[in-house]
Amino acid sequence: MDPHICGVSKLFFTFFFLSTSIAATLPHKPLSSSSTSGQISSNSVLVALLDSHYTELAELVEKALLLQTLEEAVGKHNITIFAPRNEALERDLDPDFKRFLLEPRNLKSLQTLLMFHVLPRRIASHHWPVHKSGSTKHNTLTNDFVHLTTKTSGQKAIDSAEIVRPDDVIRPDGLIHGIERLLIPRSVQEDFNRRRSLRSISAVLPQGAPEVDPRTHRLKKPAAPVPVGSPPVLPIYDAMAPGPSLAPAPAPGPGGPRHHFDGESQVKDFIHTLLHYGGYNEMADILVNLTSLATEMGRLVSEGYVLTVLAPNDEAMAKLTTDQLSEPGAPEQIVYYHIIPEYQTEESMYNAVRRFGKVNYDTLRLPHKVTAQEADGSVKFGTGDGSAYLFDPDIYTDGRISVQGIDGVLFPLEDTQTVTKPAPAVKKVTKPRRGKLMEVACRMLGTVGQDSHFSTCQ
Repeated sequence: MDPHICGVSKLFFTFFFLSTSIAATLPHKPLSSSSTSGQISSNSVLVALLDSHYTELAELVEKALLLQTLEEAVGKHNITIFAPRNEALERDLDPDFKRFLLEPRNLKSLQTLLMFHVLPRRIASHHWPVHKSGSTKHNTLTNDFVHLTTKTSGQKAIDSAEIVRPDDVIRPDGLIHGIERLLIPRSVQEDFNRRRSLRSISAVLPQGAPEVDPRTHRLKKPAAPVPVGSPPVLPIYDAMAPGPSLAPAPAPGPGGPRHHFDGESQVKDFIHTLLHYGGYNEMADILVNLTSLATEMGRLVSEGYVLTVLAPNDEAMAKLTTDQLSEPGAPEQIVYYHIIPEYQTEESMYNAVRRFGKVNYDTLRLPHKVTAQEADGSVKFGTGDGSAYLFDPDIYTDGRISVQGIDGVLFPLEDTQTVTKPAPAVKKVTKPRRGKLMEVACRMLGTVGQDSHFSTCQ
């Protein structure tokens, strides 16, 4: 017996317990009662495979539980094994495909792939067809076919793999050829593709039921795709949070998870600009500490919306009373009224009021608008005692967010409902209307002077 047999792997020992002559030399390991097949010689091609430099293939054979199948094949006839080099199974193989082969549920695919590399007959290198004679077809242990060919350069090949070590291991019951890559049967490739497709399908998020238009009772057509960088489809009020201090709902547009706009960084930049500019610490404190409006504004800008902030300075914020700030949601409502869902600069607003006199800008405090007009060469917002002037223009302008400093806090005008006093009801007595038959009867009685006896004829 060869001296290196004592150093073989666990796989080598597992195979050798089939032989009673070798089993005595093994450590105290119980023999399986199911191993009743013929004995395998230590000079077998299977022993050589387990003790060869094709260690990756040997490990796959062990994991695929193919020892008994190969033992039966060797007992019936000579075999030819095409063994891929270790690099082909360790580094060159697709990691997803290797993971697929090693999953327990795909054991049959692994067995099919390995037996595809074994031919139930002895084919040495001198049995290869010459180049001019074409290719020869041979059955594998899986009843599939492989084609042996010889290229014009004289290089031998099996299907698409070249023989890099012909007749690498020669034994009485078979031989081993080293090949450059793994041979993959069509059935295994199709099974892998099918599993991969199912995995990609299962990763798709479930979609809700189709929406029905209540006016036409037909399915609503999906919205057209929005080009990158274009404004959002929904109005800004649909993307806002349903209540104060809540994150906005997602709106279809160029932003969102694709992050075409980095609204969070832009909001952080303009708040830092307010602090460095000086005189607007109260406004920054409300946005960041007292509310979550800074986060909400960042989400809106990320979704593709633009905003103009009319920021009251610290002197104006100091005039707010406790009653004005004590109501639930009051800080948010005040700030909402100072945010215009448009991108306006000092120049654009001044040109607008110069041209149109008064301009009403929408605010995020729906449905209230803020009125702007020209005054003393500047822009004045609001009317009466609650007005504010554009005091520090263009504190921050980056194309998405514009911050304009004002010297007062704006409040919307309360809707005054005029109550009209209803006119007093006048009772009107209407004379009952007589029918045609009664009119004819009264006319006949009048001719004989008897109509005065009947009240209906008077």
